[in-house]
Amino acid sequence: MAPVYAINSFVGLLDIRGSKPFFMLLDSVKECYEALVIAKFLSLMYSYLNISTNRNIVPDEIKGREIHHSFPMTLFLPTKTHLDIHTIRFLKYWTWQFVIIRPICSILMITLQILGIYPSWVSWIFTVILNLSFALAMYSLVVFYHVFAKELKPHKPLAKFLCVKGIVFFSFWQGMVLDILVAMGIIRSHHFWLDTEHVEEAIQNVLVCLEMVVFSVFQQYAFQVSPYSGDVEARLRLQKKDE
Repeated sequence: MAPVYAINSFVGLLDIRGSKPFFMLLDSVKECYEALVIAKFLSLMYSYLNISTNRNIVPDEIKGREIHHSFPMTLFLPTKTHLDIHTIRFLKYWTWQFVIIRPICSILMITLQILGIYPSWVSWIFTVILNLSFALAMYSLVVFYHVFAKELKPHKPLAKFLCVKGIVFFSFWQGMVLDILVAMGIIRSHHFWLDTEHVEEAIQNVLVCLEMVVFSVFQQYAFQVSPYSGDVEARLRLQKKDE
């Protein structure tokens, strides 16, 4: 994600006076990629646990485990459920729905922006839909990690998860802070050829480019190549035997 976000922001700096549809397209590219990363992250966790929803494969040692749901999911689901192939599928679907909804919303948003029919209330509708979809995807990942924390511990899933979501977290809240600073008049344009909105976009893009250097280093730790070497696999097998 770090290279995608960095390149995306750098392209935004190259065309700093780009139109709203252009900036929306750039944001949509990185956010759609983010959705794909979230789905593939869950697939990686499945592969660590030897789970295959397509072939209905769930190891016997993890069947029947209790899953505790939290509010507001308890409004729609029982507080406790037991793990089986159906609950595994639900967790997968809850994650993948964001992968589908995100591109659809992006296409609609860009189309409406180009057609000039994108009032603020439509923007808020898309914001609510995307945030609910994203929250459901994140909830499914957190539940999955909570249930299989012990089995996943050797693979450092928390570091991987924080690495992925840290990028999104920083980018999102930076944008919120910049919006507030613009509304307060702290950030404003001093150039006749550049309005305040483009100045805000430029600041955000510069910050993202700098932060991606830090996150790329963190990713080297979280997604090391060593676990896929034969020596490490042999050591893991020995550790399991000792336990």
